[in-house]
Amino acid sequence: MGEAIKEGREEVIQAWYMDDSNEDQRLPHHKDPKEFISLDKLAELGVLSWRLDADHYETDEELKKIREARGYSYMDFCVVCAEKLPNYEEKVKSFFEEHLHTDEEIRYCVAGSGYFDVRDRNEAWIRVWVKKGAMIVLPAGIYHRFTVDSENYIKAMRLFVGEPVWTPYNRPHDHLPARKEYIDNFVKVTGNGAIDASA
Repeated sequence: MGEAIKEGREEVIQAWYMDDSNEDQRLPHHKDPKEFISLDKLAELGVLSWRLDADHYETDEELKKIREARGYSYMDFCVVCAEKLPNYEEKVKSFFEEHLHTDEEIRYCVAGSGYFDVRDRNEAWIRVWVKKGAMIVLPAGIYHRFTVDSENYIKAMRLFVGEPVWTPYNRPHDHLPARKEYIDNFVKVTGNGAIDASA
């Protein structure tokens, strides 16, 4: 994908290390002082991101190129808000359970906003704030969770290679091949099996 859709990503995607407070999950949870992380650093954890034209997703050539290059043949939409989602509060809590998938999780925010939290190599939480126009790919095997922000509304396009499988595997599921592959690809492991935090 060209530089054109990498430019301006920070206007629709921001990432920072989270505090450890138990306050409402929908709050930003910044550390004090705030500790932002670059999107290039996120990419080192396997989290890819683009900025796209959410007002014209039906005809967007850049989205078409990404879908073709990465084999995203399946597409649907998910709206997370109290008016559209039955048992809204319970659902939002369930999305916030730490889990992994055996396939990539691809989300393109076409309206609203929300948080995807991912673990770094030292198990610290990084909060990724996606807004309208942001598309992110979470690699198979990464532990993560999702929540709406205080606006309580997101409409996201879900993309998938082939038939969709939405099964979440709540932590711990370290024995799954997707988790082992993620660690091999994105978390450097030393000879004694310990995670090398300097990677």
